[in-house]
Amino acid sequence: MGKLTTHVLDLHAGTPAAGVRIELHAMDAAVPELLVSTETNGDGRCSSPLLEGDTMKAGRYRLSFHVADYYRARNVPLPTPPFIDVAVICFGIAAPAENYHVPLLVSPWSYSTYRGS
Repeated sequence: MGKLTTHVLDLHAGTPAAGVRIELHAMDAAVPELLVSTETNGDGRCSSPLLEGDTMKAGRYRLSFHVADYYRARNVPLPTPPFIDVAVICFGIAAPAENYHVPLLVSPWSYSTYRGS
C-alpha cells in the first residue's frame, strides 16, 4: 500500500516550517470528515504519514495548513485580516497503492504545491 505525506517550507525565512497546524479531511461524504490533525516537526514534516495501510483509500481529500497562525507565532507582521490565513489544497487519490506527497511552499503572500515523490 502507498502512503500520503506532506511537508512545509517557509519561503519567507528560507527554512522548513516547524509548528504548522495541518488538518486532513476526507471530502467524499456530504459532510467533510476530519481524519488527521497534526503539526509539522523541526524539519517541516509530519512525524508519520497522514494516511497509510488501510487508511490509504481512493477519494477526494482536503489539506488545510494554518499558515497565518504559524507566522504570527514567529512575530512576522501580517495585515488584519491576513492575506493568507489557511492554505487549502483539495486533491484526489486515484491509486492508493502509490505514494502521494503534497508539499507546501509558503510565504505570508503566496503558496504553491505539487505532487512530489
